[in-house]
Amino acid sequence: MNAQESLERLQAGNRRFIASQNEQQNSAADKRATLVTRQKPFAIILGCSDSRVPAELVFDQGLGDLFVIRVAGNIVAPSQVGSIEFAAERFGSRLVVVLGHSGCGAISATIETLQQPDVVQSRGIRSIVDRIRPSVETLVETGMKGDELIHYSVRANIRASVNHLKHGSELLEQLILKQGLMVVGAEYSLETGEVDFFDGLLN
Repeated sequence: MNAQESLERLQAGNRRFIASQNEQQNSAADKRATLVTRQKPFAIILGCSDSRVPAELVFDQGLGDLFVIRVAGNIVAPSQVGSIEFAAERFGSRLVVVLGHSGCGAISATIETLQQPDVVQSRGIRSIVDRIRPSVETLVETGMKGDELIHYSVRANIRASVNHLKHGSELLEQLILKQGLMVVGAEYSLETGEVDFFDGLLN
């Protein structure tokens, strides 16, 4: 399955999810036995850890369909890059989706840190904030506030992650150039359930 076909499959699944017409709910038991010795996920999802955004449900996909990496703020760190490289090379998945979402808590925490730099955070939380910071710093400096600031910051962070994956891995760069790998950014709406693919649709 090429990148465009994979994208269309995700979009169709999300439409089913929005319409509460999920097809995958009872298929896990049937598929489990066929996946013991092999897997061939058709897409790789780098998503946020938020409990309200499970990629398999949002895209109405079943056991073995998606290779999912979840981390707060859908940030790109070396372990995430390595996981994506592994799946793209080993399983031939040709679509990578960076999936952020509205009202992201990691984005809000980063904005709070920029606005109140004296707030004490654990080293682990700080490591996430520090990766998001460059994406949202200029937006905070514009004086934008509230929901508007969070909305644009979520999208800026998704774009930064897409850009990092496209240009921060020699392996992924080669797969993009020579084997049709596509890296796209998308935002899930907590309010509507819709996934908006808005970045990187053309390499």
